Amino acid sequence: MISASILTYDNDLVTSRQQNQVEKEQQRRRLRVHLQTHGFKLYFSTGGHKRGTYWPHFSLELGTGFISTGWMELLKHFKKKLVLVFITALFLFLVFTVKTPSTYNSIPKPSGPPSACSMRISEQTITPLNNTKHLLVSAYMDQRVKDFDIRIIGIFRRDSIQPLHCFFCCTGYLSKTTPATILQHPDNFGFPFVTTDVMCQIPQNCNATHVTLLTTPDKESPSTDQWLPIRNKDTVGQKEENMQFDFTVCISNLFGDYNNVLQFAQTLEMYKLLGVNRVVIYNTSCGPELNRLLQSYSNEGFVEMVPWPIDKHLNPSRGWLHSEHGGDLHYFGQLTTLNECIYRSMERSRYVLLNDIDEIIMPYQHDDLMSLMNTLRNQHPNAGVFLIENHIFPKKHFEPSGRFHLPQWNGVPGINILEHIYREDPARNVYHPYKMIVRPRMVEGTSVHEVIKNFGERYKVPLDVCRIIHVRVALQGSLTLEQLNVDKRLWDFQEKLIPNVDKVLKRVGMLNLT
Repeated sequence: MISASILTYDNDLVTSRQQNQVEKEQQRRRLRVHLQTHGFKLYFSTGGHKRGTYWPHFSLELGTGFISTGWMELLKHFKKKLVLVFITALFLFLVFTVKTPSTYNSIPKPSGPPSACSMRISEQTITPLNNTKHLLVSAYMDQRVKDFDIRIIGIFRRDSIQPLHCFFCCTGYLSKTTPATILQHPDNFGFPFVTTDVMCQIPQNCNATHVTLLTTPDKESPSTDQWLPIRNKDTVGQKEENMQFDFTVCISNLFGDYNNVLQFAQTLEMYKLLGVNRVVIYNTSCGPELNRLLQSYSNEGFVEMVPWPIDKHLNPSRGWLHSEHGGDLHYFGQLTTLNECIYRSMERSRYVLLNDIDEIIMPYQHDDLMSLMNTLRNQHPNAGVFLIENHIFPKKHFEPSGRFHLPQWNGVPGINILEHIYREDPARNVYHPYKMIVRPRMVEGTSVHEVIKNFGERYKVPLDVCRIIHVRVALQGSLTLEQLNVDKRLWDFQEKLIPNVDKVLKRVGMLNLT
């Protein structure tokens, strides 16, 4: 017997297990009798189950009547068989699709309107506001102030303030507008642009995901408007002890060609030893070696780099006072980035340190920051702002033994803070700046050296408990070496600090191994 398989047909249509089995078996018998008279054998089987259904299979085989001695006769016979196979396949297709109802029907997705605000969601850290001279930075859920739900952080031109209206993207639809309350920060230092908070109330029954501002109420948002995602929406209310980080350092901004690599590496490694989990840096520009170091820390997850292209929108000042330095905005937007960092960290970090890139908030009676804060919190449970006194270590004075003038750091740009142990006493007869450790949930707004609005008490930490180590140009340049204090607090960490700095410098290819 010569047998040749001429077709195996796998029908992918889903059929019901509960259809009339008697009717189906009768159809099969009639089909089997019809095919057998033409020399075919027909086999039915059921395939594997899928999602509660089964897949019908059938095959046709040639019988013994298909034997032929001539190729021409074989081909003629084969053509007839192919026609019959095609008719059979068509018949079965109709049987299993038209006459057999399905009991498994996938539920179609609702054909409602597309996402209402998906057309223009801003992915920038600075977003121009249409029809104004203002810039928007970010939006956060903030229900600490009565009658408000959202705080939008922005940079507004002071002489062009106009009524604005909050416009929300709710789940599946656009809301009606609600009036915006515009709050300019008090510290503008004479510059035409100022850090500004815009407070909004979410309309009733709106599950808001994005927000923007309009100059006209109850107007459909044009396609050019950019939506800001509402942050902290899903984390509001979690307990402090469950937050992702204990300590976050906010470094307001980098600009120009700043390239103080060695001091920055030492500062970050010192903060690691003190228990800091995250450092947030707003970066406009910096030197090439420092940029390489920052990228390495960013890849590690310790540094969060926030692009800050303020120079693409304004003429930012390199100084703090408009009358002396000119420009549109104080210190490349330092006040805006400090406030943005507080809100960025509000639902993920128990404490936030607000200081410059060349400053270390150093405990003097504790081995780490958590021990310090546990003591201060026990003594001052209602305090949300802890003011730390700034102390200058003039970089022109060096420790005489040279024990920390290490050869592997030769050629690394920047200051070696271990070599500078002489500290100025602050001049008490003039304004003396502080930096801060804050509990971010208890702060509403901040300036550089003090908060402008908070919900708890403020406490000035005694300098023998904690102070800032700030290695820089002397603030009181007339002081002699004998008039300075010897302060070797950094040396208490040198056994761990030096190898850690070596490791990170080696990782970025800047360690001198010769």
